[in-house]
Amino acid sequence: MDQEGIAYLVMCLIMPLIAFAYLTALGKGIFSLLVLLLLLFCICIVLLMNFIDYTIFSFATSILGITFQPALNYKIIKGQDAIIKSVRGLYYATGYLSANLFPYYFKQEETSTEADEAKMLQAPENWERALMNLDFPFKYHVLSAGLDVQKVRDELEGKRSFQEFQLSRAMQSNSANSELAITDMRRKVSVIQSQIDRISQGEKPIATLMYIETTAVGVSEKAALDALSTQLNSLQISLSGLDVDLVRVIGRELYTLFQFNFAMPTSFGDLASQFDQQS
Repeated sequence: MDQEGIAYLVMCLIMPLIAFAYLTALGKGIFSLLVLLLLLFCICIVLLMNFIDYTIFSFATSILGITFQPALNYKIIKGQDAIIKSVRGLYYATGYLSANLFPYYFKQEETSTEADEAKMLQAPENWERALMNLDFPFKYHVLSAGLDVQKVRDELEGKRSFQEFQLSRAMQSNSANSELAITDMRRKVSVIQSQIDRISQGEKPIATLMYIETTAVGVSEKAALDALSTQLNSLQISLSGLDVDLVRVIGRELYTLFQFNFAMPTSFGDLASQFDQQS
């Protein structure tokens, strides 16, 4: 287990262990009740860390001033949003942005073939226009893996059944917003059905994870971090017109992305399990 995992485990367990230790010693009464409430509170915090750990974990490390060393001569700062390396008096700060194409979810089924072809022809020009004002290098990572066809088909059919059930309930409702809800549900059913049809025609489902990496340099750690924030903000502004959802990566996912520079996961399941929070 690495430093990050050990710290995460300790933060999860230390308060419940303290509460358990004092629960029996205090006997019955108000103090025992207070310790029991503390124990329940700690359990809730542990459960929350499974959903928003990238926020809670970075907050705790910032307050306690905890840093990590993911590799020799590298340091993850206490804010958990950048990795620092010092080389001959200069500081290099590396940060990441997740890049998810969420807005394209429904567009593929709405546009015609001609519109799709026009977008493909315009894509290089749009990409160059988005990057023309950037004066620093960055890496755009695209990680892809083929998925199990039958498993994806079963999941889609389950989603279609749920949407059809919701649609039937909405059609029986007489509320003022029912017409809008029905239109939206029919649209979702159409999207899911088109995905099932493409799989039935032999198309293999592909899962993709995308993120952007950039590094800034400064004569001090603060100067490097300030320059990094400027570069990441510039990337978010420049790429905002490409229907890409850009979010700065913080917390344990930062450490995972750094590890990808040395070794990739061997399956998409291993890859996806690392990005349940910010993907």
